[in-house]
Formats: sequence, C-alpha cells, structure tokens
Amino acid sequence: MSENTRNEPDDEQTPEVAATFGNQLADAARKAGLGKLADDEKLSPRDMLAALGGIRGLAETIVPGLVFLVIYTFAKDLVWALGVSVALAVVFTIVRVIGKTPVMQAVAGLIGVVVSAALALWTGRGEDNFVLGLITNAVYATALLVSMLVRWPLIGLAVGYLMGDGLAWRENKRRFQAMQLLTACWFGLFAARLLVQLPLYFAGNVEGLAITKLLMGVPLYAILLLVSWLIVKAVYAKPTR
Repeated sequence: MSENTRNEPDDEQTPEVAATFGNQLADAARKAGLGKLADDEKLSPRDMLAALGGIRGLAETIVPGLVFLVIYTFAKDLVWALGVSVALAVVFTIVRVIGKTPVMQAVAGLIGVVVSAALALWTGRGEDNFVLGLITNAVYATALLVSMLVRWPLIGLAVGYLMGDGLAWRENKRRFQAMQLLTACWFGLFAARLLVQLPLYFAGNVEGLAITKLLMGVPLYAILLLVSWLIVKAVYAKPTR
C-alpha cells in the first residue's frame, strides 16, 4: 500500500489501546470546547473564545496569576500574594457552583493554585509557586515526544476521533505527516516554556516566572489552536469537483 506509513506491523494490542486512548482524548477535547472547532468549516471568534474557556474560563486562568504578579512585585509579600490568588480561585469555584455551571476547569485551577501556594509557603521560596507548572509542562512535552517517536502522535489520536476518522489517518501518508507535525508543534510549546522558565526558576526570578507564565499561557495556546485548526481543515478538506 503506497500510502501506508508503517514499515512493520504493529503489536496486535496497540491499535486497540490507541483507539481507547484516542476516544478518551477526543472526549476530553470536546468537553474543553474543542469539538466545535473540529466541526466548523469557518472559524468564528465565538467558537475560538469557547475553545479558550469563554470569558469566565479566561478570567479563572489569568486573574489569579496576574494578581499574584502585581502584589508580589509591589509589596514583595509572598504570603499576601499567594493568599489573594488562592482566594480568587476559591471565589471563581464558588460562583460556578452557585450558578450550576460546569466546575471542572475552576476546580482544576483551584487545586493547582492551592498545591502551588502550599509548596511555596512550605519552602518560603516564591519561585516554588511555579514548580507544579514546570512539572506539568515536562510531563506533557515528554508524552508528546515519545508518541512521535513511536509513530502514534497524540494529537493525531485526538484529531482522528474528533473528525470521525478513527485510526484511518495512520494509513494516509499526508494525514500521518500532518499529525506528526501538529504533535511536534504542541511539543514545542511545552518545551519552549521549560526552556524559558527553568533558568528563571533556578535564578529565583519570581517576577520573571509570573510574567512568562502569563505570556506563554493563553496567548501561545490560542495561536497554536488556530494553527492546529488550519492544518486539520487542510488535510481533511473535502475534494472539490
């Protein structure tokens, strides 16, 4: 088969495991608002905003970190900076519970803020407020890199099931290469964060860590979402007659 991307047959259980994992990734993407992007032929600002979590989701992601940066920069008080950022995360979660809206994003953010703050307070080092984020980026980067090396790119697994293609994209050279490229792009995002933030962490530059976390968070994520949408729509474009 000229379009086949595999030189050797996979282990018998690999496709089954990949299918299960791919479905789980696709479900997670749909819950995060990315399913609409996969369905749209044109990318509307509203759908892009929804994929980023909406106005409330953006506030939950950005505001605690921004407030931490402002308080720590001007007051140099780690306890106050952490306390206010945690309090804001708690408020966001309570508002979602009261409003009976999905709470997963807010709860996940709250847990991350609380764990990070607890670690920083325990060590007394402001830079340790960012350790959890560094570990998360390292885990994601490693998983994406490994998936490319074993020729089961994680982004391809998610996209395949979002587009109703299952695992068929692996048999199409063009789509397989596109999924490898997309996975490499997402790997690059997490790797870039580590490359920029690790030196700041070891230098104890708390303000630099807070600023780069904000700048390399939602803005880069939004850009990569757009690039991903363009590539997916290109390789899954319906043939014109």
